[in-house]
Amino acid sequence: MATETLTAERILAATEDVLRAYGPTKATVVDVARALGVSHGSVYRHFRTKAALREAVTKRWLDRTTDELLRIVEDGSATAEDRLRRWNIHLFAAKRAKAAADPQLFATYEVLLRENSATVDEHIADLVGQLTVVLRAGLDNGEFTLASAGAARGARAVFDATVRFHDPLYAAQWELPGIEQELDAVLDLLLYGLRVRD
Repeated sequence: MATETLTAERILAATEDVLRAYGPTKATVVDVARALGVSHGSVYRHFRTKAALREAVTKRWLDRTTDELLRIVEDGSATAEDRLRRWNIHLFAAKRAKAAADPQLFATYEVLLRENSATVDEHIADLVGQLTVVLRAGLDNGEFTLASAGAARGARAVFDATVRFHDPLYAAQWELPGIEQELDAVLDLLLYGLRVRD
């Protein structure tokens, strides 16, 4: 048995390894416990059900991206336009890197994302919330105009307009030649529409 203290974080890290090795349909809590050198009851003391464990793993994976993006949102030294562009480019790069670097785990997460729609909805709300902060900053400093749409509706529109570059459904397209230029073109158009003009 393991001598290191069993924490939720250790369980989640081990669960990622188990999911990578067995996939979402074959991975069990017993496999996770075995990888940790503990009884499956010890895992259940931290996560009451297999579904709760899988949801926590999904949230952990999604939160890594959200946390990285928050640093861009909070960069008060940059213009709102710069933050909006960097945020979208970073989101695309993060999602593409996850798909390319560990395709088996990425495929596993696609399954988990479909299972945990509430977790996904929360993640999308966090992302749109971050975009709302950036758009509101652009409105407040006179960079952007959104007419009657407001920052929240504008943020959702930006998110939806760039969906091809962050939704896992489009992952097969992320390695196509010229994809970065296509994202730049979409962002150029969006920013043109947001800018205040005399």
